[in-house]
Amino acid sequence: MFKCSEIIEITNTFRTVIGRGGSGIVYLGCLEDGSNVAVKMLSSSSATRGQKQFQSEVEILIKIHHTNLVSFVGYCAEGRTMALICEYMANGNLRQHLSGKNLNPLSWKERVHIALDAAQGGLEYLHDGCNPPIIHRDLKSANILLNQKLQAKLADFGLSRIFASESDTHVTTAVAGTAGYLDPEYNYTFKFNEKSDVYSLGIVLLELITGKPAIIKGTDDVNIHIVEWVNKRVERGDIHEIMDPKLKGKFNINSAWKFLEAAMTCTMAMASQRMSAMELLVELKQCLAIELSEEIASRAADFPQDGGLEIDTAPSPR
Repeated sequence: MFKCSEIIEITNTFRTVIGRGGSGIVYLGCLEDGSNVAVKMLSSSSATRGQKQFQSEVEILIKIHHTNLVSFVGYCAEGRTMALICEYMANGNLRQHLSGKNLNPLSWKERVHIALDAAQGGLEYLHDGCNPPIIHRDLKSANILLNQKLQAKLADFGLSRIFASESDTHVTTAVAGTAGYLDPEYNYTFKFNEKSDVYSLGIVLLELITGKPAIIKGTDDVNIHIVEWVNKRVERGDIHEIMDPKLKGKFNINSAWKFLEAAMTCTMAMASQRMSAMELLVELKQCLAIELSEEIASRAADFPQDGGLEIDTAPSPR
């Protein structure tokens, strides 16, 4: 636990803003050992509404530990001052990298790696590695953060819920999550389960493929959901029409199709038709293996085919 005075010192009196969210502002902080941290301050306007989420997030962050989840450093709960101190992620969030404003677009291999990281931490660990399981409930590209090496880590557990017991199959809650990522089954069941997170991650996969947001602004102010946008183009059978143009065609077609098929299965309207976290991991690992095998073959093609390198045997000048 940190004191309010320590938070002020760590953030250098809240000098550098590195993020803004619905519940508050995130500042860059520096600990005594010189390591950078992210300090998320709960705004006074959302203190009453967000206090329950804050407490829930602290309780969950204390319990969970995974290489693909943002590490918890500490918290402050002094009077009306509430803050979370977490690992600093130098490359911001995934949505920022997929937006048209980014001058260094992610390569296809980097995108597959990010999807794999998110699936391992956001689904496989929370659903199968925690006892009882945890549902994130707000899995989206803005909550997937990237470190200096572009390793993806899931953040923001304010809406997450822990199953009462391992045998439970769902959690009944009030509306939570972000438009575009919400499980369509929730509209009539009012229940969240592991497949709700699978749907949300499926939307993130479609964002990685297309570079587009979950809700795409159309002409005449008519918005279209990314699933609908992709489905219309899948029918025409041209993967290049679906892939993010910022990739400039640099991707393995077999890897891309497999990735797209996994994303579409994850975003099926009925939860029973979606794949599990473990099944998705298998598919994503195969996508990466296809991409890497082409890369290895390409490198091998650069070497002479006669079995050896040409070596200049002439004496070097003295």
